[in-house]
Amino acid sequence: MTTPETLAAPGHLPTTTAPARDAPSTTSRRGRWIDRWDPEDPVFWRTTGRRVARRNLYPSIFAEFLGFSVWASWSIVVPQLAAAGFHLSVDQQFWLIALPSLVGATLRIPYTFAVPLFGGRNWTVVSALLLLLPAGALALVVRHPGTSFGTLLLVAALAGLGGGNFASSMSNISFFYPEAEKGRALGMNAAGGNLGTAAVQLTVPLVIVTAAGVRLDRAGLMFVPLILVAAVLAWRLMDNLTVAKGAPRTVGAAVRNRHTWIISVLYIGTFGSFIGYAGVFPTLLKSSFPHVTVNIAFLGALVGSVARPWGGVLADRWGGARTTIASFAVMAAATTTAVLALRTADFALFLGSFLVLFVASGAGNGATYRMIPAVFRVGATTADETVAARRAAAGCIGIAGAVGAFGGFLIPRGFALSHSLAGSLEPALWAFVLVYVVLGLTTWAVYRRRGAALSAAAI
Repeated sequence: MTTPETLAAPGHLPTTTAPARDAPSTTSRRGRWIDRWDPEDPVFWRTTGRRVARRNLYPSIFAEFLGFSVWASWSIVVPQLAAAGFHLSVDQQFWLIALPSLVGATLRIPYTFAVPLFGGRNWTVVSALLLLLPAGALALVVRHPGTSFGTLLLVAALAGLGGGNFASSMSNISFFYPEAEKGRALGMNAAGGNLGTAAVQLTVPLVIVTAAGVRLDRAGLMFVPLILVAAVLAWRLMDNLTVAKGAPRTVGAAVRNRHTWIISVLYIGTFGSFIGYAGVFPTLLKSSFPHVTVNIAFLGALVGSVARPWGGVLADRWGGARTTIASFAVMAAATTTAVLALRTADFALFLGSFLVLFVASGAGNGATYRMIPAVFRVGATTADETVAARRAAAGCIGIAGAVGAFGGFLIPRGFALSHSLAGSLEPALWAFVLVYVVLGLTTWAVYRRRGAALSAAAI
């Protein structure tokens, strides 16, 4: 007789014959679909659920890591274009940095529906293979300095495919974990993806330099074998959850809930800041402090990525709203000191300010996302209501991820507009300070203010 702890084969779910009453098991069928999944059952989670969830989490992290890497590739390619023979204006450079974020944010909306329609494992494979398009196109166009700016924009837009991965990945993983562990799991999944930004900014300057000069096409070619590995791992190790499958209208509950849109706006301030600053940081360093090597730009995305899961952990302990408010306060302070650093041409203060800004935005990412399941489970008492709440929360995760990613477009364009109108980055930075203050106050008013509808729920 098999037991719930026994795996039928590597990568397959445990099966049982007459399972013990106190040891529930999963049931699976062809296509790697799991028909029974109840992570809130402590016995199920201890005996089977945690192991299966982890087996799905790690390939998801790797696939999302590559998605972010491809998505952020133009952030480090743009500062290298001059060395490869391209001549672009400041505004054109910021457009190439901003456009992948715009496309990626837009794609996160349909990607949110992909998990309910196709299954988390199936869509992870497809979305990973789609990354071959922007990687291959990048390798092709940068070989020719005469490539038109319109063509460069089109190829940069393809990089947005990597940004879409986040919504489907986070939505899928949210179904695997119980409420008590969602913050940590989603934080790890997101941090693994965010680290892709740091990784590409670190490795591209190293990979493209050869004895013969700059080989910028390697910035695209380096992804091809890794993308294939990610697709194979997802195919062999991951599963689809029936509980997550349903018509796209299941996300309608999230769309109709006003908190979906409040949290989405907050996420523009946290994740939008992270991805926006990560995109422009190499270019800001090169333009504001030409004597400094752009290779250190990866530090910002690195510390922000590492901080993300800690934001989820802090939110699990102190509440997502409280942690989010603290993040906005630190971001406003760090942005203010960045302005002072520009005025005094103090590179150490500038770098330190942005590193603090990245840490705070990264922690805020995890904290804001941790608020989502907490908000949607309020009022859910029956089993059916709990399942509906999970589905709505998963929909909110996708929507918030999409809306928040638009910050990755707004920040580069804000800097471009500031440079065009004032010849300085200061107006943009002061505008960001004001935004962080408003978002912090909004979080307090809706979720922490005494007398607010959800203040007693400790969101």
